[in-house]
Amino acid sequence: MDTRSLVWWQWWNVAVVLYLWVWVPMCLSQATPSPQQQGEKLKFRLAGYPRKHNEGRVEIFYKGEWGTICDDDFTLENARVLCRQMGFVGATGWRHSAKYGPGTGKIWLDNVQCSGTEKSIEFCQSRGWGNSDCTHDEDAGVICKDERLPGFIESNIIEMQVDENRLEEIRLRPLLDGTAKRLPITEGIVEVKYKVGWAQICDVGWTSKNSRVICGMMGFPSEKKTKKNLYKQIKMRATKTKPKVIGSSATRMLGDRGQVNYRIHSVACTGNEVHLSVCSMEFSKANVSVPCQGGRPVVVSCVAGPQFSQISGKKPKIKQVTVRLKGGWKVGEGRVEVLKNNEWGTVCDDRWNLQSASVVCRELGFGTAKEALTGARMGQGLGPIHMNEVLCSGQEKSLWNCPFKNITSENCHHLEDASVKCNVPYIGFEKTINITGGVHALRGEWNF
Repeated sequence: MDTRSLVWWQWWNVAVVLYLWVWVPMCLSQATPSPQQQGEKLKFRLAGYPRKHNEGRVEIFYKGEWGTICDDDFTLENARVLCRQMGFVGATGWRHSAKYGPGTGKIWLDNVQCSGTEKSIEFCQSRGWGNSDCTHDEDAGVICKDERLPGFIESNIIEMQVDENRLEEIRLRPLLDGTAKRLPITEGIVEVKYKVGWAQICDVGWTSKNSRVICGMMGFPSEKKTKKNLYKQIKMRATKTKPKVIGSSATRMLGDRGQVNYRIHSVACTGNEVHLSVCSMEFSKANVSVPCQGGRPVVVSCVAGPQFSQISGKKPKIKQVTVRLKGGWKVGEGRVEVLKNNEWGTVCDDRWNLQSASVVCRELGFGTAKEALTGARMGQGLGPIHMNEVLCSGQEKSLWNCPFKNITSENCHHLEDASVKCNVPYIGFEKTINITGGVHALRGEWNF
């Protein structure tokens, strides 16, 4: 090859490299249009388990589907942009390799590189929307500063995610005539929202530990046995295409045709979970002829807390109060305060988590905790700080039964007071204005 041909060949190689390096990624990045091009507003959330409310796997809702971000080239600057989009003032760190568990669905972004000043993750450099060579074992997570941006509406949705299934709501559907009108609803068939309808859970292998989790989600501190003889007829109608009408309420429970749509089976909770989504379970396949052989829909009965049992005329048992909530705007939320040596004090937020928060919520007659808040989010308390590094398993009857450390003024300050948001039963008063000192037990300021 002569000198002229050699020079031409070298230039050709350079051109090919430049094409592969510049033009191909640009083309790939346009495989899925960006949200800005689509005129679509992105939604963000923190997911996974275990985690606090201000950390978790990053998930983005785009084109009607939730997806994740790959941890390749991830930086603290990326985390800062994402945390601000989720309403926090900034980020303190990030996690790689699916620290909060692998997600499902699309991996929307890969090789994301932000400067940290972008208003949205969509303005950062990346391979383009929907282009990734990662698996969900590489899902990125973030740890946000526990301080909200002014005016940002909080959200802490715990989604049910198993494979391609995503069940966003769970409810207790009452079975007996008249019970639907009496609030709160403490007993009924467990139903999960699936696509455009509701589905049932097979009760084969169902345990009281599973019921405890369901009751906690519904805002109740504990479960109780159901009247099995009363619900045996459910099995009869569930196995027939055109069932006989045995009871009007029972027929309505199973729908107009009286058929059961089993969606979940083989549920195995430990009883300490704050949501059914973190329990072991299996989803029924569409082609299974008998999805719940020998079983029937799960029915759960819960025990209402003392303050809610007053609605039905029952007098609550009076006991010594050693834990209370202060500073919350709504029923079932507030700064955690404990009584020691006849003096109320607070709890330091070191290692504060959903299990410990749930023990507080159940002790006060609510369900499990929706959020375990840190950083004095419900205001700073006064007086001593009685507890630090509380580590409950979730089975304890009181926060005082959990392992914890005594502290001195050097260990913690009231800027680190722990607080909670509990699941509370639906009582139909969401449009009622609460007035301090109201004559009704469910109106006014709730102090424990």
